[in-house]
Amino acid sequence: MRILVANDDGYLSPGIKALHIAMRRLGEAIVVAPDRNCSGASNSLTLSHPVAVKRYATDVHAVHGTPADCVNIALSGLIESKVDIVVSGINDGPNMGDDVLYSGTVAAAMEGRFLGQPSIAVSMATHNPTHYETAALIAQKLVKQLAEHSLPKGAVLNVNVPDLPLEDIAGLRLTRLGTRHPSANAIKQQSPRGDTIFWIGAAGDIDNNVEGTDFHAVANNFVSVTPLTTDLTHLDAIQPVSQWLEQVE
Repeated sequence: MRILVANDDGYLSPGIKALHIAMRRLGEAIVVAPDRNCSGASNSLTLSHPVAVKRYATDVHAVHGTPADCVNIALSGLIESKVDIVVSGINDGPNMGDDVLYSGTVAAAMEGRFLGQPSIAVSMATHNPTHYETAALIAQKLVKQLAEHSLPKGAVLNVNVPDLPLEDIAGLRLTRLGTRHPSANAIKQQSPRGDTIFWIGAAGDIDNNVEGTDFHAVANNFVSVTPLTTDLTHLDAIQPVSQWLEQVE
């Protein structure tokens, strides 16, 4: 099996190193990741200029671009042989609920899906985690299962792992995305040169963490596994919007 390993924290992050080691146990694992931290890059692609790639080892490449750039370049030009699966992570921090819309980790997996590959995004459920090996072993089990038993076409697995020793993980739980409250306001400051600058506010607190959500599963020491799709259509709103449009003069 040939596995593309990507992330949004950069090719030197401890999470991608742990994931790379775990994926090597399953076959050939090739890292193509940003050359710096690109958290929050979402699905952005670099279209305004060429993207540079530097090879640091036989199976490690650093890209001066976004997480989606990394996967796009890897699958459409950099890696000449066929790739069987894309695994993104292990992210330093959670990607649950509304986070997935901003996440570069999830975006890398989504780009793999756009290019026809089964894809998994793996994140630690807390910031500054210590148990990357737990998430790496779980990712290894999931990739092995996916290689033997495929999922519906287009599904991307979003996996969040509690920061615990493997023996303290309660199990795997199928979940849906929870939700957060609106993020905190941007913080206004003055630069030393007198320019007005803003820091983007912190993510909002958890809003919906009822049983069945990713937030609830992780809070109870389960690994959250959420199948994602790129279809953002709000199906429940089709009829109300249809009636609303009829009233537009």
